[in-house]
Amino acid sequence: MTPPTATEAAPDAPETAPARTRALSARAPWHAAVTLVVLLCTALLARRHWPVIEAGAARLAGAEPGWLLMGATAAVSTWVCSAVAQQGAVSQTLPGGRLVATQFAASAANHLLPAGLGAGAVNLRFLTRCGLSVPHSATALAVKATAGGAARGLLIAVLAFTGPGLLRLPRVSAAFMAAALLVTAALPLLLLSGPLRRAVRAVSADVRAVHRLPGRAAALWCGSLAFASLHALVVIAVTRSLGLPLPPGRVALAYLAASSAAVLLPTPGGIGSLDAALALALTLAGVPGSAAASVVLGYRLLTVWLPLVPGLVVLGVLVRRKAL
Repeated sequence: MTPPTATEAAPDAPETAPARTRALSARAPWHAAVTLVVLLCTALLARRHWPVIEAGAARLAGAEPGWLLMGATAAVSTWVCSAVAQQGAVSQTLPGGRLVATQFAASAANHLLPAGLGAGAVNLRFLTRCGLSVPHSATALAVKATAGGAARGLLIAVLAFTGPGLLRLPRVSAAFMAAALLVTAALPLLLLSGPLRRAVRAVSADVRAVHRLPGRAAALWCGSLAFASLHALVVIAVTRSLGLPLPPGRVALAYLAASSAAVLLPTPGGIGSLDAALALALTLAGVPGSAAASVVLGYRLLTVWLPLVPGLVVLGVLVRRKAL
């Protein structure tokens, strides 16, 4: 008799699933409260700088269509890369067509709920429908998220070291540096706490299991790197469509730094947090305020507003067909 696989052996799934549901329900009000605060601050900033945003929208109206089409193509390709990375995070073979459709639907759901809960819920449901246990599915999502963060960090390091002068660090006060060092020093202590330690162990075990399969490891890392690179390409295409004379490497570095910082703020789809971080990063890279607003609006148009309704339609179809 062959030993059960990781996806088959889940005797604790019936007990773990309600516990995870209660934990998520307990955290939901906090996520909603933080999201509301961030969105309120974003609305106040938008009202204060409305003339700059209005000028940015007017400038975007005259953008070159060819570059915008290239950006739209890159945005569509990100869903395929996300599907590849998700397949790489599990050892079980997933249905390819439904996996890509799920990533499309998850990207739409992600803009309706805070802190990635929409995309996480859709992907968790999909993985459990494919036969994975709830704990194993949740760990697979954590593996994918960890690889995504590591991929952004790797791309930032490569761009910073291969393009001298691309990285422009803003001047910060001594108090800010002291606070950053304190947070960095406290991070290992947080990771050593009970619940986080168990979560890190679970993710580490699945990472090791995935890397014992070269094909899965390649899918995980190549998909994650391509996903971040294509999002950066969307921003580059928008800057080119507006005729901004910025090196592509500097634009990519600005986006990667902004998206990494936006992860710390749990807003739906990064709306508000990513917008502010990307506008600040582009301004530090030498883009005027109205032009930076145009780039952010163009990026959001291609990655959020145009695909939102079709993504929700696909989500409804998947639910109707009981794929989710």
